Amino acid sequence: MSCAICEIRKEKRFCPAVHGRICAQCCGEQREVTLDCPSDCPYLQQAREHEKPRPADQFDRASLFLQVEITKQFTYEREHLLMGLSYALAKAAQADRSLNDRDLIAALSAMSTSYERLVNSGLHYEQPLTSAVQHAAAAQLEEMLKQYREAEQKQLGYSTLRDADALKALVFLVRLGHGRTSGRPRSRAFIDFLIAQFPEKESELVTPQEAASRIIVP
Repeated sequence: MSCAICEIRKEKRFCPAVHGRICAQCCGEQREVTLDCPSDCPYLQQAREHEKPRPADQFDRASLFLQVEITKQFTYEREHLLMGLSYALAKAAQADRSLNDRDLIAALSAMSTSYERLVNSGLHYEQPLTSAVQHAAAAQLEEMLKQYREAEQKQLGYSTLRDADALKALVFLVRLGHGRTSGRPRSRAFIDFLIAQFPEKESELVTPQEAASRIIVP
């Protein structure tokens, strides 16, 4: 039998994305490019285990918001904020399977740009997003920031969360996203990493502190 994709080479493995058997070359070349690979595909998981980090020259320096300084002290002082925002992203991804890493990073980057403008100039202007799924992810993040402020207000009588802190938290997740994704158009490696920190099964539950530490020190 020939490969269901190229129809030239001999099929070697079952591909859940095409519901057929394909060759190893097409699997490697089209994985998360033209193929919407499910997270539980064993060949995808195997590839991620052996995947090398993307070299620094592949990153657009501006996309990492290098002008925003994030210290270790900030990540530990705001670990619950980082955990909450990460949970919001995981929740958005679980609600819509069409979301991919690029969508989450785009939502985070747009919000980071908006908060940076707010911090530097006091102007509140939402950076436009290109799709409904990105809007949905950004809405989850905004709701989490709102809930975080309300929780602080209830417990302390006031909120300590400044816009500058929200900016740093968003930029931290932008950088984490760029570091975790494979960079392929349909990659969900960053999403799968986030979801893994908040398992739904009771037997796999982790404490908030464990989830936060995994995100802060991936």
